[in-house]
Amino acid sequence: MEFKPSEGNFGIKVERNPSTSRLAELGIKSWPKWGCPPGKFPVKYEAEETCYLLKGKVKVCGTNKGCSSSSSPSECVEFGAGDLVILPKGLSCTWEVSVAIDKYYKFDSSSSSSS
Repeated sequence: MEFKPSEGNFGIKVERNPSTSRLAELGIKSWPKWGCPPGKFPVKYEAEETCYLLKGKVKVCGTNKGCSSSSSPSECVEFGAGDLVILPKGLSCTWEVSVAIDKYYKFDSSSSSSS
């Protein structure tokens, strides 16, 4: 099966419920783990991050708008448990965590957006 992620705003790519073989191919279980409680915080990506959410739910919005009830769906990207997500280098955004996060992640400082 070919990998066809949906690409949201800001170059964020979300692959919903990737197969077990896809996760094994990426070696996800060897990646570091990170978690956080619900909350809202700014993030600037100095390197591309690939993460796989084990649990939780988050909405990522561009920092110029932030997450609010007035933000349109096109200004924010939502993902949660079971999603494989790629966040591009250079992205400035706000994470609004509605359900506590537990994820595997890795950073790739040598990434380029031309791949």
